[in-house]
Amino acid sequence: MFLYQNDESLNIEDFIEDYLITLEIRNYSDNTIQTYQTILNGFNTFIKTHGRIKSEKDLLRAFKKYILHLKNKNVSKNYLHLVIRIIRSFFKSSKFDIYNEIQVPRKSRPLPKFLNEQEVYNLIHAMDDEYDPNNLNYINKIRLRNKLILTLLYSTGLRISELIKININDINFENHTIRTCGKGDKERIVLFNDETYNLLKEYLDKIKDNNTYYIFTNKQNKTLSTRTIQIMVKKYAEKAGINKKVTPHVLRHSFATHLMEKGVNLRVIQQLLGHTNLNTTQIYVGVDTNLIKEAYNNAWN
Repeated sequence: MFLYQNDESLNIEDFIEDYLITLEIRNYSDNTIQTYQTILNGFNTFIKTHGRIKSEKDLLRAFKKYILHLKNKNVSKNYLHLVIRIIRSFFKSSKFDIYNEIQVPRKSRPLPKFLNEQEVYNLIHAMDDEYDPNNLNYINKIRLRNKLILTLLYSTGLRISELIKININDINFENHTIRTCGKGDKERIVLFNDETYNLLKEYLDKIKDNNTYYIFTNKQNKTLSTRTIQIMVKKYAEKAGINKKVTPHVLRHSFATHLMEKGVNLRVIQQLLGHTNLNTTQIYVGVDTNLIKEAYNNAWN
C-alpha cells in the first residue's frame, strides 16, 4: 500500500512524535520513553541515508536493511530484540500494516547477577570507617545518604527509578512500609527491616531538609539522577573489593535471590518486586541451586 501519491516522501519524524506522545498519555516512564525515542531516532537517521520512503513496502525494506546493519555491527541479541520490538510497536501504533510481517525473536534470559550476603554487607558498609556521625560536614552527610540508598535498594528490592521518587508521605514508620509507584504507574507496598528503619530515622533527623518533598535530593533540592546513584554504587563496590559488575539492579536481584534461598514463597517475592507475571519472578528459582538440589533429592528419596 502506498503512503503517498505523486512524488512526496514519508516524513517519519511526525509519526515518531505522535507515537512518543501516545506513550506519555499511557503513562510510560521517562526512562522508557527516552529509550524508545533514541532507538526510533536511530532508525530514522538510517532511513534518511538510504533513499526516500514512499510506500509501506519501502519502509519494510528499510527496516530489514537496518536490522542487517545492526547485526553487522555485532550488537547484542538483547539489544536487537529491543530494537525490533520497539519499531514493530511503532509501526502498529502508526497504522502501518507491515507490522504484521515483523516477527520479534525470542529474547534470551540469562540468570540474574547477584551478590552473596557477605558481599552485600561489605558494599553497604564500605565507607563506615570514614564516616563520623558526630561531624555533619558535607562529606559525612553524603556518606550517610549513600549508605541509606544502598540499604534501601537491598532491603526493599526497589528499582532505582522508584527509589529516587520516595517522599516523606510514602513512608509508614509504624508498619515499616513504603508506598511506591512502579512500572505502568502500578502502586505497591514494599517493606523495610529494623536496620533500615534506624538508618532512615538517622538520615531524616540529621540531614533531610524539611522543605524538600523527596527524600534524596542534590544541592539544588532536585531528585538525584539515576546516573549519580549508578556511579556511587560502582565506587562503593570497588572500595569493598567486589570483583563483579555491581549496579543498583544487582541489589534488587540479590534481594530476590536471598529471599528465595530463605524459602520465601514465590508469590510473596512477586508482590514485593512488583512483577505482573509470575514467570518473570520464576527466573530466581534457577539462581538458587540449593533449592533445585533439595527438590531433586526429595524426588528421588
